[in-house]
Amino acid sequence: MKAHVDKDTCIGCGLCPSISPEVFEMDDDGKAKAITGEVPEGNQDTAKEAEESCPVDAIKVD
Repeated sequence: MKAHVDKDTCIGCGLCPSISPEVFEMDDDGKAKAITGEVPEGNQDTAKEAEESCPVDAIKVD
């Protein structure tokens, strides 16, 4: 399973790292990013929750 954040769409609300800090973090530009492309074992549910919670649909987890 892979996680990706579209930086052009991201508004930097910080919701994804608060839901799934093992998968997402805030970058120096104030926008979210996936820590690694591959979602760590055991974090798939929170990564999907972050995707579903993103207010601008900037996250894709598949």
